[in-house]
Amino acid sequence: MDKRTLLAMALSGAVLFFFSVFPMGGTKKLDAPVPEKSAQSVSAVKPSDVAPATTAPIPVPVTRATPNATERETTVVTDLFTAVFSSRGASLKKLTLNKYREEAASNAELVVLGANADPNLFNFTTQATGFNLPSNTNYNTNSDSVKLTGSEEKQLIFNYISNQGFTVRKIYTFNGSSYGIKLDTQVFNNSAAPLVGTVQHIMTYPAEPKVVDSRYETAGAYLYANKSIEINKNKDVSSASKKYENKVLWAGFADKFFLTSIMSENGNIAVAEVKKGAAGFLETIVSTPQFVVNSGQSTTLTNRIFVGPKDLYILKAQGNSLEASLDLGWFSAIATPLLYTLKFLYDYVGNYGLAIIIITVVLKALFFPLTHKSYKSMKDMQKIQPVMAELKEKYKDDRETMNKKVMELYKDNKVNPLGGCLPMVVQIPVFFALYKALMFSIELRHAPFYLWITDLSGPDNLIGHALGLPFVLGPLPVVMGATMFIQQKMTPTSMDPMQEKMMLALPLVFTVMFLSFPSGLVLYWLINNVLTIAQQMYINKQTT
Repeated sequence: MDKRTLLAMALSGAVLFFFSVFPMGGTKKLDAPVPEKSAQSVSAVKPSDVAPATTAPIPVPVTRATPNATERETTVVTDLFTAVFSSRGASLKKLTLNKYREEAASNAELVVLGANADPNLFNFTTQATGFNLPSNTNYNTNSDSVKLTGSEEKQLIFNYISNQGFTVRKIYTFNGSSYGIKLDTQVFNNSAAPLVGTVQHIMTYPAEPKVVDSRYETAGAYLYANKSIEINKNKDVSSASKKYENKVLWAGFADKFFLTSIMSENGNIAVAEVKKGAAGFLETIVSTPQFVVNSGQSTTLTNRIFVGPKDLYILKAQGNSLEASLDLGWFSAIATPLLYTLKFLYDYVGNYGLAIIIITVVLKALFFPLTHKSYKSMKDMQKIQPVMAELKEKYKDDRETMNKKVMELYKDNKVNPLGGCLPMVVQIPVFFALYKALMFSIELRHAPFYLWITDLSGPDNLIGHALGLPFVLGPLPVVMGATMFIQQKMTPTSMDPMQEKMMLALPLVFTVMFLSFPSGLVLYWLINNVLTIAQQMYINKQTT
């Protein structure tokens, strides 16, 4: 029976290694457009600034933006990010996160999102079907910079006035303390005929990230549709695009720790299409429902944008199930509460390493009755092994009688042959849930523990770095492997000597596998092993 338990551990490790390598609006009458204004406070926009809508063509500003005009950049600075917008497509060119760096060092470069998008299609570039609005349309704006802080709100307004009798205005609304951005796309019909069409917002992302980093191991096109997270990589759309038309709440691109997305507001995402774009890039095109704007009328299509960290609290606050972008796997129902608990404990102890240790101790205490029963069952099985061996030898030519005698032996000694395995199986979902929570938590990114461990999201490479080795090697996984070896030696066994020697290789396999794992995950496994050893010592003392 203990053989099955150890095999289950080996299988769990294999599955763990596998997961680490193959990561699993309606039309209504609106005010007419106003001449372009610089970025301004939302509260500063008054009814007197706009003309009432009439059945006659709407007056428009004299300045007209054209597809071939010179690109103009506008910088937006908030407490959380510095963003650069382009007049081409009225789009986001790049966004620098003020609180996140590429490496753990305090002087490392800040994380920049969007800068690696298709240079011909910046994120949230807008085009249309039904009327002529190319993606390279150059909009007009009179603002070169916007700066805000705290709860302050300001707008950045882009206008495009077409010679064909329509006007498009994109209004980005910022909050000084939020990663969320409101995007209003207004379409004004200045012609005599009705305007029928849809608006499309485009996002692009490298098909294969050029930087070799664990941050990009799950990078791809993410979207949430029909109450389910969908993740597509370049190979998934290499032959044909994928369209999602059922309850699309958001779509965008993400890696392990950061997300760029556009969210639906009042059902304003009718279709989200993920496809292979220009050479080396993926494209996600989000389309609004079709609308009809009568002469002299206008419509406003509202979306929300999120460009920032995949922090559970921050994502949850955005709504639209944006927290699903964390992709915590099959056991997300368990992983999510564990992640909340991790953050809760951090608020009290101020160290994510200590929070991991506390969670490990709590889980070990909760499962103590099950593991106690499991080890006791293995001890009982070990005691009857000599008698069982005699029965197998005596009835080796009569399997039916042998099985009958073995079952009688179990019954007489009150031994459950599955007692050593079932408690272990019950714990597997919790283990994998915690594995996902620790593996994909941005909270652990560059979070220090103590001594040489300065980044719980990265591998421990103290020895490898000091010796200039071409591979990762640190004391934490080595100590973890040693505790696993001790634990295995203390575990009751009924295997023959050859099988036992083969199983002794298991700690070495796990040690090699864990060398490249995040330190936070290795810390959990180490503490769990130490507690298991203490528990086994207690059980052995009770049963001797």
